[in-house]
Amino acid sequence: MEKFTGDYKAEERKMLAGEDYDGFDPYLDELRKQARHKVKALVETRDEPEKYKEAVHNLLGTTTDGNAIIDLPVFFDYGCNTHVGKSFYMNSMGVILDCARVDIGDNVMMGPGVHIYTAEHHTDPKLRLGGPDFARPIRIGNNVWIGGSSIILPGVTIGDNVTVGAGSVVTKDVPDNVVVVGNPARILRHV
Repeated sequence: MEKFTGDYKAEERKMLAGEDYDGFDPYLDELRKQARHKVKALVETRDEPEKYKEAVHNLLGTTTDGNAIIDLPVFFDYGCNTHVGKSFYMNSMGVILDCARVDIGDNVMMGPGVHIYTAEHHTDPKLRLGGPDFARPIRIGNNVWIGGSSIILPGVTIGDNVTVGAGSVVTKDVPDNVVVVGNPARILRHV
């Protein structure tokens, strides 16, 4: 990007490495602006299948099979830090704050209003107020269903063949082959 000089990607590198970074950095602002334009392209092409596939591909970091479906409205911080596998479906009102990498496996479906947050803020008010941000990656395995209005918090890994019940708040790692529900999400049963 020609308008930036020096080591203009330094804050982005820190963000993706899980280090403290300046969330108001001009280059990061530009990347978020680009994400908004890419989401706008989703809106404008939703009823044109080939253009829509291209818009999804341009928004996300990677898509495996070109069959990802993202219903609208939707919000991404960056988009480029989200990577999805085969047969990805995200229902409307989804939010992915992808300040860190978000890896989503094959055959993952999300109900309406699912929020995925990699972004974190310090709990010490002196650090938080006007201070740095940080982010932790999220990984979602294969064959996962995330029920509507669920929230996935920073640093969480969800295993394969998992169902997250509607309205759950996933605060810690979830093993393979389970159903989790509640706030905080707890194992209801093994499958």
